[in-house]
Formats: sequence, structure tokens, C-alpha cells
Amino acid sequence: MSGICEVCGLPKELCVCEDIAREQQKITIAMDKRRYGKMMTIIYGVDSHDLDVQALITKLKSKCACGGTIKDGKIELQGDHRTKVKETLEEMGFTVEVI
Repeated sequence: MSGICEVCGLPKELCVCEDIAREQQKITIAMDKRRYGKMMTIIYGVDSHDLDVQALITKLKSKCACGGTIKDGKIELQGDHRTKVKETLEEMGFTVEVI
């Protein structure tokens, strides 16, 4: 029974739980100025219970070629990458708003 999802009841290969979670989340992208004038791209609204946040941040960091971390439920990327992050998240099926 390890091959069946407990939430949707479909086999793990056909599971749609993560796709549904992506569509339901509203993600906000903002930019913040930190010490010494450094820019940070902040991504709010990612629910770590429904998604694999580590895989998401790894993909974002590799697309933007930057460093980043997860703090207090927010994803922080070094630099101003609002357009790249928006395009990448929309390709993955998220609903994105840029501030």
C-alpha cells in the first residue's frame, strides 16, 4: 500500500495533490533593501505543509544563479530576481503577484 497516496487515493505516479496545492496558493514576490544596500527578493505565501519547499528553493536558486534561504516561512533570494522568479513559478503552476 506504499504506492497509494493517502490524500487522493491515486497511485503515487498519478498523484495530483501537489498540483492542486500549487493552484490554491497565492504567492507574493517583493523586494527588500538590506544592510549596505544589498537587495533581497522575498517570496511570501508558500505553504511548507503541502509542497516540497526544499526542492522549490533549489530550483529557484539554480534558475536565478544566486544564494538563498528559508526564514520564517519566507523564501529569501539574494539580489533582485522578481521577473525570473515570477516566470519560473508560473511555469510550475503557481498563482503569482509581484509587488
